[in-house]
Amino acid sequence: MNTADMMIYVHPELDADNRRVLERQLMGRIGVDCAEFEHHPHPHSLMVKYDPETIKGKDILQMVRSLDPAASMVGM
Repeated sequence: MNTADMMIYVHPELDADNRRVLERQLMGRIGVDCAEFEHHPHPHSLMVKYDPETIKGKDILQMVRSLDPAASMVGM
């Protein structure tokens, strides 16, 4: 399995409940190995580790945008 990492910034005011919902939704997708916010230093930064042969980064971003339309992917 190949892995890729992506960081997605969400609006800083997205509440903790919605951040937890995002983590659970993404972790439930086939091809996503890990999805978690950096809770203390940057609570608006979502790090996702995934298999690019199974799921596309743009599809992950669209899932996040369902809760935060302004979410954006950050180059790494």
